[in-house]
Amino acid sequence: MKKLLIANRGEIAIRIARAAKESGLSTVAIYAEDDAASLHVQRADEAMALQGRGAKAYLDIEQIVAVAVDGGCDGVHPGYGFLSENPGFAKAVAAAGLTFVGPSVEALGMFGDKAQARALAAAHGVPVLAGISHAISLAEAESFFAEYAQTGILLKAIAGGGGRGMRIVRSADELADAYSRAASEARAAFGQDGLYAEQLVGSARHIEVQIIGDGSGA
Repeated sequence: MKKLLIANRGEIAIRIARAAKESGLSTVAIYAEDDAASLHVQRADEAMALQGRGAKAYLDIEQIVAVAVDGGCDGVHPGYGFLSENPGFAKAVAAAGLTFVGPSVEALGMFGDKAQARALAAAHGVPVLAGISHAISLAEAESFFAEYAQTGILLKAIAGGGGRGMRIVRSADELADAYSRAASEARAAFGQDGLYAEQLVGSARHIEVQIIGDGSGA
């Protein structure tokens, strides 16, 4: 790999550009029409404009892959959020003959869908919180809340991560608005508005594990 397109914006794009430079790679930044003056544009070796404004431009798979090809890139780094956990994006990048810097299409298909990943964990005996492991309707969310009204529930986006598309619900009166807002935020951030639900655990702490591979299976 010699030339990397950074399919993101902001701080993560800046960090990727820095790491790529340290590794001897040239970089291409992309930017929506309203991001032309953003710092990440200045930190890459080249910058190419996207048609469209806001998050929607960074969710345009066809356009981003076309920009990568036109820019002579041989790799694409998705950063986090946006299309980073979208198997369709990884598949489109590979179909264009480029390297997707991230998990395989198969892994993204399994773990990019948080409800499906939750179901897989449960199927293998991994303890999970009480919850619903599929995209839920508002009626299902209401039924689930009725079971866990004492603790409250958490509505979470099936796609993406980073706290986007997530709402705590502690009373029945909050549920409809929380559901609508979480779905809207998920749709804007990840292009998908599906939500799932889990029992709320207050003041929780967690251990996060980052897994890094070299693409060879080692």
